[in-house]
Amino acid sequence: MQESSATTFPRLLLEHARQRPAHPAYREKDLGIWQTYSWARAAQEVRALACGLAALGFTRGMNLAVVGDNRPRLYWAMTAAQALGGVPVPLYQDAIANEMVYVLNDAEIDFAIVEDQEQVDKLLEVEEQLAASGRSVRHVIYETRAAA
Repeated sequence: MQESSATTFPRLLLEHARQRPAHPAYREKDLGIWQTYSWARAAQEVRALACGLAALGFTRGMNLAVVGDNRPRLYWAMTAAQALGGVPVPLYQDAIANEMVYVLNDAEIDFAIVEDQEQVDKLLEVEEQLAASGRSVRHVIYETRAAA
C-alpha cells in the first residue's frame, strides 16, 4: 500500500473525492428514507461551507461550535472548519442552554453551525450571559427545512 500525504481530514476527503468520487461516503435516514452522499458531493458541501465561513470572517485559529445530532452536514461543518485552519467544538444537542455557556466562553466561540431552530433558540437564550463576560456568538448558521 502506498503511503499517502493526506494527513488531515480535509485532505483525506479530497483524496477520496479524487479516487472514488461516486462511491458512498455518508448515509443517513431522512424521513424514513436512506440518503446516500458520494465523496464528490461531500467534498462540494465542505467547500461550500468553508467558503461561506471564510466570507463571514472565519479564519485560522478560530473555533466553530457545532450543535446537533450526528448528521452528515454537521460533520461537513467540522471538516470545513478544519480546512480553514480552525477547530470544531461539538456541543451536545440535548444540553440545556445554560450548560453551553462555559464552553462557548472558554472556547471563545464567535461562529456556530447548528442543526435547527431549537439550537438557535438556546444560543439566543444565553446571549446576555455571554455578553456579561465580554463574549458573543456573532454568527449562527443553520439549515431550515422546507415544508413538504
